[in-house]
Amino acid sequence: MEAVAMFAVGRGSGEVAKELRVSVRSVQRWRQAWSAAGQDAVRSRGPACRPKLSDALFAVLEEELAKGPVAHGWPDQRWTLARIKTLIGRRFHKSMTLSGISQMLRRHGWSHQVPARRAVERDEAAVDGWVKDVWPHVETPRRRSKSGSSSKTKPDSR
Repeated sequence: MEAVAMFAVGRGSGEVAKELRVSVRSVQRWRQAWSAAGQDAVRSRGPACRPKLSDALFAVLEEELAKGPVAHGWPDQRWTLARIKTLIGRRFHKSMTLSGISQMLRRHGWSHQVPARRAVERDEAAVDGWVKDVWPHVETPRRRSKSGSSSKTKPDSR
């Protein structure tokens, strides 16, 4: 609709495309539709396809997610997109991409969750000891700077 307002003022396709951050060809198609049939021809008709899971099926999915991953055979209490994809395949016999699942969950008000606190089983003394004693031996030592050639293919000439 912003493009239609710009068309009415007489702005050029390149200028409209730059301001709306779309291709010039898209602006040309919008202008052609607007010229032929008016403002209603440019109005959005919604998504191009129906969602894979209807609202009723998504409600069933939410019930399954509420049961938790352990109830569905996973060893811990983390829902990942891959696990949700597997659950959708098992329960509804539908295949979705991970990004499609993420978008669907966001549309329905779900968001990424991060634990609010550390695990009860965590032993801070053991973690500190590992960081001080074990990690320095596991980590590769940093290369010390030394004089030499800056070329990777030519050895030091000294």
